[in-house]
Order: sequence, then C-alpha cells, then structure tokens
Amino acid sequence: MFPGMDPRAVKQAMRKLGMQQEDIQASEVVIKTLGKDIVILNPQVAKVKMMGQVSWQITGEADERPVLVTHTPHKPAEKFTQEDVDMVMQQANVNADAAREALEASDGDIAQAIMNLKSEQG
Repeated sequence: MFPGMDPRAVKQAMRKLGMQQEDIQASEVVIKTLGKDIVILNPQVAKVKMMGQVSWQITGEADERPVLVTHTPHKPAEKFTQEDVDMVMQQANVNADAAREALEASDGDIAQAIMNLKSEQG
C-alpha cells in the first residue's frame, strides 16, 4: 500500500479518517474506451469508501488492445414511442408534429401532453 509503512498502521489510520478498503479478487480488469480496450493483467484491486464516495484502485500489467468500431455510439433512448404519438394525436385531435412537440415539452408524459394540448384548444 505505502512503501516502508506497516500495513496494520496504515489500515488503522484509514479507519480513523473514516475510510474503508476492501480488496477485490480479480483475474483481469478491462477498461473499454472508444477504439481500444485497456486490459490490466494480474491486477490488485481495492475498493475504497470515503465520505460517501466509492473509488477503485487498480494496479497491474497494462495491455492495450485495439477494437474495431462497427457501429455508431449508443444513441439515448427516445422519451416516447410512435404509439405514444398516435395516442396523443387521437386523444387531443392534433397532427403528428403537434403531438411530438407536446410529448417533448412534457418529457414524454402522455397524459400531461394531452392535457396541455386540450387546454390550448380551450
């Protein structure tokens, strides 16, 4: 952990500071990045909790492996579906563009979108 220091003294000092450390048994750790994987072989992994935060300490032999990207990066899921648009169109008697705008404004909440459109119709 700390060269030249007694491991028991280090653990005791960490406990006084409110830190908890847990050693994790792992055979390898993979960090996936765009275009490459970083593989840590023969890792020593520690999970450290301090002040409500969790951090990970990893040491070992690093090996970088290129990865061919065959798809586009993950696109965030839509907040609503075409079925939702159809429902709003039918219930509020509006076109698809108005239904989509209302759903976007209501963050995908169908009932809120319908109520907003109906209140606009007065």
